[in-house]
Amino acid sequence: MGDNNVNLPPGFRFYPTDEELVVHFLHRKATLLPCHPDVIPDLGLYPYDPWQLDGKALAEGNKWYFYSRTTQNRMTSNGYWKPIGIEEPVISSSGNNVGVKKSFVFCVGDAPSGSKTNWTMQEYGLSDSAASSTSTTRSSKRRGHSKIDYSKWVICRVHERDEDDDGGAELSCLDEVFLSLDDLDEISLPN
Repeated sequence: MGDNNVNLPPGFRFYPTDEELVVHFLHRKATLLPCHPDVIPDLGLYPYDPWQLDGKALAEGNKWYFYSRTTQNRMTSNGYWKPIGIEEPVISSSGNNVGVKKSFVFCVGDAPSGSKTNWTMQEYGLSDSAASSTSTTRSSKRRGHSKIDYSKWVICRVHERDEDDDGGAELSCLDEVFLSLDDLDEISLPN
């Protein structure tokens, strides 16, 4: 499973938008419909530290994608996923709220005093309206079968930021001039 893009045609890369992750992958999984291409594996995230995902999840560049079950316990043997920011809606191109995106940072150590790492995760789930329509559609088709709540699936995208990643902020030419002037203070000029 070293080459996780084996089901993609040559030259194609996996760079889905938030809407595509929710509508074309997660919603199909929740409604038990086949996904084409079927490239995202099922993986219980929480037994694994993020650096253990290589070879287990779909890798594209420095991002790993996989389906997981939702849980309140986001702990691993070496740390935990700490929520950051607020829950964001995933809006479709037609303006409908189709899902939610939650962001996490991986912390090494015991909660709540662990040390933050460069590992981040976005967890995509179905919105309440999409999840409820999914469960009613599914229950009418599967009466008499064991009930598995597929609306509890999420798609996770895990990413390791570079050590020197400053969030993409670039210095303008004027900022560089001012910074270089600050360096002049450290230079002793002859009298």
